[in-house]
Amino acid sequence: MPKVGRRRTGENPEKERGAGGGGAQGEKTPKAGRRRTRGDPDLETEREAKKRSLAEEASPSAMFAAFERGDAPQSEAKSERVYDVVESVMEESSGSPIPLLHEPYIPDELASHPGIHHAFELAEAKYNAEKDHRYALFTMARGPPHSCLFNERRLLPICETAKDAVLLVSGSVIRLSSSLGRVPLNKCCGLWFQQDEEKKTAIVLTSAHLVRKQDPSVMNQWTGKYHRDARVIVHLLDGTTARGSLLYLQEHYEIALYEVTMHKPVELPTFNDTVHSGQDVFRLGRDDESLDLKITHGRVEYKIPVRHERCHYLYFSSDESRHRLLHDDGGPIVDLEGKVVGLVNNHINETFVPSCILHKCLDFWRSFKCMPRLHLGMTFTSINLLDPVCIERMKRKHNIESGLIVQQVSKGSYAEKLGIRKGDVIEGFNGKYVSTTIELESMLVDICWDHFDQRNKLYAEKDVSVLIYNAAKLCRRTRNLTVVVSDFGEDIIEGTYAITIE
Repeated sequence: MPKVGRRRTGENPEKERGAGGGGAQGEKTPKAGRRRTRGDPDLETEREAKKRSLAEEASPSAMFAAFERGDAPQSEAKSERVYDVVESVMEESSGSPIPLLHEPYIPDELASHPGIHHAFELAEAKYNAEKDHRYALFTMARGPPHSCLFNERRLLPICETAKDAVLLVSGSVIRLSSSLGRVPLNKCCGLWFQQDEEKKTAIVLTSAHLVRKQDPSVMNQWTGKYHRDARVIVHLLDGTTARGSLLYLQEHYEIALYEVTMHKPVELPTFNDTVHSGQDVFRLGRDDESLDLKITHGRVEYKIPVRHERCHYLYFSSDESRHRLLHDDGGPIVDLEGKVVGLVNNHINETFVPSCILHKCLDFWRSFKCMPRLHLGMTFTSINLLDPVCIERMKRKHNIESGLIVQQVSKGSYAEKLGIRKGDVIEGFNGKYVSTTIELESMLVDICWDHFDQRNKLYAEKDVSVLIYNAAKLCRRTRNLTVVVSDFGEDIIEGTYAITIE
């Protein structure tokens, strides 16, 4: 219906608001912790200093993602953003500025004019077309799908902090795709991990699932072959693509490094080695087509791994159902400071590799171009994950306060030959007590450091001291266990035998 007799607005041009309300944009101040800087040598251990020295000797011009420990100071509050108040002497474009959009209406005195309605229809059509054009501007594109940080009342207490955290690391999150010949293989996310400005290259940290062909008969787990020769494309955030070259693939931790030719800077994230159960975190990914950021809220959870899962996994617990539709493997788990606390391993099973493990692996790779660990021939469950009633009973009756319960022993392994069986408790390695599988994994990599410091090689055998509580005989013993230093994935071979008829 034509609008008749409405009060006319906009007869006098409206004055634009001043820039004091934040209308003008200044350059953002650099974010703290984006690139690795040399720490205080007095605070570094001898091993950490050696790792840093080896890495810098190997790549003197490279910049790495930063790693922080739990006792590191929190990021400083965002500084007040300022800009120079200098009037531009160059016109942004020629011609007069675009006029404000005014809605047409029919004045009361012309309501009965024979041609006014036709004129109104033409004016209204022009107005609607211009309004549609304005709504098509990128600043007005706010349609679905919305993330969990948009109008989610349950996240209101952390929403603003979480937005800052997510946006801080978002520039580091990219999309990768792989193919075998012309056949698509997989899609994953990744993180920029290192850049060499002299060589014009950057390195992406991602999931090894990117080049692993999944067996369709096996649900919710990756069991297929790794195709190291697969063609990998890195989808950059400016809409261009680049070819990725495989540098290294670690099967046990299921991570891979790809090198990309880059002629402009990339954003390097900050990692945090410390994460605790129940902590609010966000899993980040990228949309396959638009590259829009995908954000899923969850909490860190420690759980007893199922049979096919690695003992070093942590779990991303989320109530959101749509997270199962994303290809988030290789994407980051981010805390409320915008620091990466883990890398998504399997978004379906909601597992991720914690940053404390990534830290040791990447330090090892920078120094020795490999990521070894000790193969023990066993899998474990931490006593800490049991019901407190069970923990108290073990302490009261058997004087066991912590340790790792053996879940599986690989057939033919040195552990089997040593007499270790399912249900026994491993209380310590090399004179150090161990209470969680994450602590164990860290110990295994540290022992590998000592092994390589002595100029030993991969796939060699090594003896470690193990404190064992025999659950059947109710006694403790310390034994030397022969283990293998390897960067292959460790598979547990189940013991079987064929039934015969007498």
